[in-house]
Amino acid sequence: MAHMTRPRLQQVEPLADYKMKLVFRNNAVFTVDFIPFFAENPGLIRLRDAAEFAKAVVDEWGWTVEWLDLDIQIGADTLWMDAQAQNAPDENTRFFAGWRARYGLSLKQAAEAIGVTPRTISAYSSGARPIPKTVKLACIGWEALKKAA
Repeated sequence: MAHMTRPRLQQVEPLADYKMKLVFRNNAVFTVDFIPFFAENPGLIRLRDAAEFAKAVVDEWGWTVEWLDLDIQIGADTLWMDAQAQNAPDENTRFFAGWRARYGLSLKQAAEAIGVTPRTISAYSSGARPIPKTVKLACIGWEALKKAA
């Protein structure tokens, strides 16, 4: 996969069953299921109307997917993390990508949370390095501490 400093979209294509094909500027292509997002984010419930969902467009700079009539935008970086979580090849990678997406953690924030370098997080996030079980366990521990606080 080509290196990309910050995810930007080239194109989106709404599909049946509230799925969307995302084409990023680094030529990465993912299909993302939006149904889980409806439960997680009440602000997106208006996208349950299939005709409205189909009106998705990429802003002129590639930073967001927008539904202009509904005044809804989702950032390319958020969609990148969600795409990684939904399309990961193994359970540890799915969990790690989902963890970052759930908490909106930058490379630096994720690194500080589990005690590794941002470069290591970048390698995990890009798929350059596999996610060890110990990293998944560190994420679970961080999440538990956050909920307990």
